[in-house]
Amino acid sequence: MTTTPTVLAVIPARGGSKGVPAKNLAAVAGVPLVARAVRACLGAPPVTHVVVSTDDAAIAAAARTAGAEAVQRPAGLSGDTATSESAVLHALDAFEATHGRTADVVLLVQCTSPFLTSAEIAEAAGRILEGAADTAFTGAPSHGFLWRATDGGAEGVNHDKAHRPRRQDRAPEYLETGAVYAMDAAGFRTHGHRFFGRTALVVTDPARVLEIDDPHDLARARALAPLLDEPVTPRFDDIDAVVLDFDGTQTDDRVHLDAEGREFVSAHRGDGLGIAALRRAGLPVLILSTEQNAVVAARARKLRIPVLHGIDRKDLALKEWCEAEGIDPQRVLYAGNDVNDLPCFHLVGWPVAVSSAHDSVRAAARAVTVTPGGSGAIREIAGWLLGPDLHLPAASPGAVPNA
Repeated sequence: MTTTPTVLAVIPARGGSKGVPAKNLAAVAGVPLVARAVRACLGAPPVTHVVVSTDDAAIAAAARTAGAEAVQRPAGLSGDTATSESAVLHALDAFEATHGRTADVVLLVQCTSPFLTSAEIAEAAGRILEGAADTAFTGAPSHGFLWRATDGGAEGVNHDKAHRPRRQDRAPEYLETGAVYAMDAAGFRTHGHRFFGRTALVVTDPARVLEIDDPHDLARARALAPLLDEPVTPRFDDIDAVVLDFDGTQTDDRVHLDAEGREFVSAHRGDGLGIAALRRAGLPVLILSTEQNAVVAARARKLRIPVLHGIDRKDLALKEWCEAEGIDPQRVLYAGNDVNDLPCFHLVGWPVAVSSAHDSVRAAARAVTVTPGGSGAIREIAGWLLGPDLHLPAASPGAVPNA
């Protein structure tokens, strides 16, 4: 009987970071970096086990939530001078002791490379499994002319400055991305480092190469995520509650005033239909707004859902509501449009921006609607969860007429 090879992915993720505090928990497209790495590993067919090596309880919790095991890294392997190899070797020992099985291939996966793909991880592991190499790594094509400073000025590293060949006439060169390394596990134990024997190159798209070392890198990753990530929307089974901002999310963010200062806003009937369908499907729905406004309360009554408004700290109110309802914030979908929604985005598992949201909110969202706020964005979200037709007959009982 043929046994499936054991392929262990190890993600080193210590708690300390000088460049970006709590870096490995920083969210890109609404997902912590460590969770992005875990998901990429879980999506690679050859990978059988994923372990996060960490000294930090919050990182360990995020890893487990994402579907990985967590290994407590000793203090001696958690300092600035500790090598990634030492963390991988410790995790490998812990895995084999816990599972009673020997790994055939071990992967070193860095969560500071947010755009690493499952396909790249699978290809790196595959090179070892098929016997084509002892080690493998991801590299991006590079056509740059490298220089080094000298006492007399500068000299070429990968070229003769007196002879500048055309790009198409140069031999291909590749930049090591630092995203993933694959190693024969027995060979890694023998040699103690990530490169030994025959080394294979896994070519990656240069546009996806980004390593997060400082806040500017993190900002770039958040800006690039909507362009580089595969679009993803939640399913009904992913969500235990839906929390909605009001102004700019259920409205177009405009306020109409009459001569006496009374405010009027426009709401979309499709949003009312979507909210009614979510309610009938058994999902708790809450409106959360900083505005203390009779319009918000009236809309909530019309939709037959609770509302918390006049809230200074929306994230604290949301946390308290989740605790009172016994709901895990990681299973909450929160839809918003502006910067005062960002603290809630960082609290929930499914931060969603409407398409008309502020750029910083769109960058922090895990999913973005096609529809602007006030034009049926909530109806679109309900369609993600329940299907475009909401899986409801036209005259279901309990509907909110003319919502």
